[in-house]
Amino acid sequence: MSRELAHRGPDSDGCALDGRAALAARRLAIIDIEHGDQPISGPEGRALVVQNGEIYNHAELRAQLERRGGPRLRTRCDTEVIAALYEREGPAFVERLRGMFALAVWDRAEQQLLLARDRFGIKPLFYRTAGNELAFASELTALVRVPGFSRDLDEDALEGYLAFNSVPGPLSMFREARKLPAGHLLLWRDGRVELRRYARPAPAAADELRPESGAQLARELRERLRDSVRAHLVADVPVGVLLSGGIDSSALCALAAQESGQPVSTFSIGFEERSFDELDRARRIARRYGTDHHELVVRPDAAELLPQLVERMDEPLGDSSALPTWLVARQAADHVKVVLSGEGGDELFGGYETYAANILATRVGPVAHVLRPLAERLPSSDRRVPLAYRLQRFSAAAHLPPVERHHAFKEIFSPAARRALMIDRTGRDPLDEWRSRWAETVTAEPLARVQDLDLGTYLVDDLLVKTDRMTMAHSLEARVPFLDSVVAELALALPARHRVLGLAKKRLLRRAVAPLVGRDIARGRKRGFSIPAAAWLRGPLMPFARDVLSGSRLNAQGVIEPRAASALLDRHQAGGEDLSRQLWGLICLSLWLDRMSAGSGASPQV
Repeated sequence: MSRELAHRGPDSDGCALDGRAALAARRLAIIDIEHGDQPISGPEGRALVVQNGEIYNHAELRAQLERRGGPRLRTRCDTEVIAALYEREGPAFVERLRGMFALAVWDRAEQQLLLARDRFGIKPLFYRTAGNELAFASELTALVRVPGFSRDLDEDALEGYLAFNSVPGPLSMFREARKLPAGHLLLWRDGRVELRRYARPAPAAADELRPESGAQLARELRERLRDSVRAHLVADVPVGVLLSGGIDSSALCALAAQESGQPVSTFSIGFEERSFDELDRARRIARRYGTDHHELVVRPDAAELLPQLVERMDEPLGDSSALPTWLVARQAADHVKVVLSGEGGDELFGGYETYAANILATRVGPVAHVLRPLAERLPSSDRRVPLAYRLQRFSAAAHLPPVERHHAFKEIFSPAARRALMIDRTGRDPLDEWRSRWAETVTAEPLARVQDLDLGTYLVDDLLVKTDRMTMAHSLEARVPFLDSVVAELALALPARHRVLGLAKKRLLRRAVAPLVGRDIARGRKRGFSIPAAAWLRGPLMPFARDVLSGSRLNAQGVIEPRAASALLDRHQAGGEDLSRQLWGLICLSLWLDRMSAGSGASPQV
């Protein structure tokens, strides 16, 4: 299992056997490089800890422990602080951690294991129970090495994947494995498992929103972001920034340059297709702050790269932006061990067009169907999110209830399409988890509730998975300063008008960072970290797509109906529809099924 995770920590590996427990860890040495190897014992010798991630307030927690008369710790690393805190406070210690983490604590005295995952789900943690045994790992690739692990596919996870292009937690693609949800801990003792939620970042009630003016809130947000970036820069190795040229990464670059004691390295990806390229904006920020800037132009060699991506994807992920993320991570890993990335800014501050569409739908939903004939007459386009696509989605979904409407704006395959595609189905609705989460925020504003859906689903199941796997594949740690409790506390208490008003998005964030990045970038349109997949799949990638989705290959896998996949390929190639998101998801699924089959000697069973 440890060898399977060598890419996540190539600097050292450790293993501890303690009675009925065995813990192993791979280390990417970033803080206290000489003394931080894991597993680490607490000062009392009772707690044995392994963790993946970073605890940004570990120095503060260490000082508090020592002021309370605790023994001096042997190292400067954050993992030993976890062990000492557990010995002092028990499982409640996890509520005091500021950072990103997946961790395990073996209590030698109580013969109890604790697993915990950070409140936003930045770091992954899978587990499997069988009889009296519990196994866990950062990736499924390690967990499947447990003796007796069954590779039977989970039909509900497959259905969710086809709906979202990612596997919705707590499901995994295998029936025997589950993801520990964000903000949860798991306690195992004598074969009994207890799940507890210890944190739930949630929008404030409508009558508890921050009342200050926009100017006051913007100043506060800027300082909270500065505090977060300062904490995320703490490392004994160089830290860089993944710079897309958008407002989130540009703000991180500006603050990192101001707070760092040395020049910051920045890394950017561009495209030959101009509507997808943001290198010019990235260069402007890099020049403004004198960064050591690195660029790469992406060309459609996805047929060569996609199998490599899937090899490290752990589960199928149909997010095509994984490809440029892989490339920029590979580029950055040649220069630094840690990078800052902008995940979370859209979900917290209102950056997606779907948020404006949801607000508009509450006003015109019942009559939005009149737009459908217009949308159908507009030609398809290979440009980024063409108008025809947006109008078609809006006119078809605006009249639906809030949860169903928000999903329909982004849905990959509809229920009818999933029925046509899946050889075996369970009939479970993938939106059930969404509805449960929606029910927890009844006191909040409608827009905040929609953002909360993305914060707990799209962000954790897609964006953070993509960023974690694509960076760790190159032994690169990605830190996400927007997903810090210091920043989120304010974001979750903002009135809707400070996030989205009309078609204007991220209103407060733009105001807060305009002095740092300039008005042109602060007011620039969101482009997202996407690729020209539609054009590639009508051109140089189509032969590769037809091979990966061929009847012989899909028949051998026994999961996707070949005729349905072939029909999608034909419709996209004809040029009347943009089905690139659907096809990209099916290609990644097929490649993943092949990989699982090669790894086990037999095709996974549905």
